[in-house]
This record gives sequence, C-alpha cells and structure tokens, in this order.
Amino acid sequence: MMRVGAIDCGTNSIRLLVADVDGAELSPIDRRMIVVRLGEGVDRTGAFSDAALGRTFAACEEYAAVLDELGVERLRFVATSASRDVTNRDAFVDGVRDRIGVEPEVISGDQEAALSFHGAVAGLPARLIAAPRLVVDIGGGSTEFVLGDEVPTASVSVNIGCVRMTERHLRSDPPTPEQISATEADIAEALDRAAGVVDWSSARSLVGVAGTVTTIVALVHGLPAYDPAEIHGRSASAREVAEWTDRLLAMPRAERAGLPVMHPGRIDVIGGGAMVLRAILRRTGQDRVVASETDILDGVARALAV
Repeated sequence: MMRVGAIDCGTNSIRLLVADVDGAELSPIDRRMIVVRLGEGVDRTGAFSDAALGRTFAACEEYAAVLDELGVERLRFVATSASRDVTNRDAFVDGVRDRIGVEPEVISGDQEAALSFHGAVAGLPARLIAAPRLVVDIGGGSTEFVLGDEVPTASVSVNIGCVRMTERHLRSDPPTPEQISATEADIAEALDRAAGVVDWSSARSLVGVAGTVTTIVALVHGLPAYDPAEIHGRSASAREVAEWTDRLLAMPRAERAGLPVMHPGRIDVIGGGAMVLRAILRRTGQDRVVASETDILDGVARALAV
C-alpha cells in the first residue's frame, strides 16, 4: 500500500486528494477544494493576474501543510486549461514549486481527458454506466470529451467552460437573452469541433464529472446540502437539466446564492456551466447524465501507485 497525493489546479478551483492505494483499491484519506479562480480574466488578458496567483499560492501553502501532516509518499500536481497558454506561466510554476516542492505539470487536453476517464469510470458501478461510455469533464476554461469502454479510444478538449462562458458572454445579472444566444452559438461551434474528433454516436451512457454536473444533479434531487456521497452515481435527465438551466439563468445572484447545494465559488459561473451541459445532452442525444464525484484526481492518484 502507498499513500499518494494528487493536486489538480484548474481554471476555477484547486483540489487535493490524499489516498492510500493498494492494487486496484483506492481509499481516500482527505479530499478538499478551494476556489481560487486562477483563470479570472485570462480569456481577455492572456495572463494570470497577481490577485489570482496570490489566491492560488495561499491554497498551495495550506495543502503543503496537509501533505506533510498525512505523510504523503508520492505527489503529483497537474494544471489544466487556464495554465496552458498564459504568458506568465513561469511565475505560476515557480510559485507552486516553492510552496509544494514539486513542479506542476501543465498537461495537455488529451492527458486531462484520459485521467478524468480513468478516475470517473473506476469510481462507478458498471451497472450504472453501460459501455461504450462518454465521459465529459466540464471545467472552468475547457470541457473534455472521452469515449471508451475500460480505456479511452478517442478524446478531445475544447475551450468552453463555466468561467470562460461567463466572462465572455454572461456579464449581466441575470444574463440577457442576447448574451444567452451568444453563449449558445459559442458552445455549438465548440461541439462541432469536438464531434469531428470523437464519434459519440456509439455511446450508451454519459458520465459527467466536476462541479457543474454534480451541483446540477444535487439541485435536481433537491438535496438539503451538498453531499458527495449522496450525489455520486445519481443521474439527471436531459429534461431536468434543461429546466434547471433555464431556472439558473433567470435567477439573480442572491437567489442562486440561497440554493442549499451551491458552493460560494460557483454562484457566479453555474449558469455558463449548465448551458454547456444542456448543449452536450442535446447534441449527443443522451437522455440522462450520471454524476461522478471521482474524476481526474482519482486518475492521478491511481497512476502514481503504478
């Protein structure tokens, strides 16, 4: 058995998983998330802001203390969409290395997709996710599509995510019909590109990972609080996702903030993420999405123990 640590730094949040891995068994010890909004403004400026870097480095310092306390033997830090193309990536890499002790790997969209697929599929009972499976990871800056049975056979990453769509289009509270239409057009164009790489017509199930999907599934089921154990493996129909998307887009911020399952860091961007999920269900023809609380972190953790 080996104790490993996996850190995933995305556009919206930085997440940590400490787990014991023994063969095919993964036993989580600590799982946590901090919303740092690292990608704030990146779509417009092409660089991380000083404020975003400061929030991210503060989270790294907190995680470093956890890793030390829990005696992690191996650690991997992966950085995804927001970190791929920024002009000041070196400042990010140096700051993380100084605080965590390892260099962040700025992974490609294909690598992110494969890790997400392995993490999501391994964590769900096979009876819930008929093969071939289409796994979608809706992040802050990008969305990954991965098709496969037990291993990925095709994958693609496109630059649509809850933060990117919000900053690019959904600037009013609540957004205007014109902003919603512009978002739909942007998402449709990205899905055209994705469909040219991944033939999802053969998929018999759709698995969704990350906070947009899990939050919407929690809303659909009327949970009194965000509870990963209650969300994992539950599903939402295409109709339910469409209804909640319309409701979220019509709500002012204060009303969204009052939803019991809503994380404070997701209040401003949930509408954009919901629009991505709704469009995916419509475009792929899937009638429901199964939520997975295991994802890229679990994929990284399993890979560390090999």
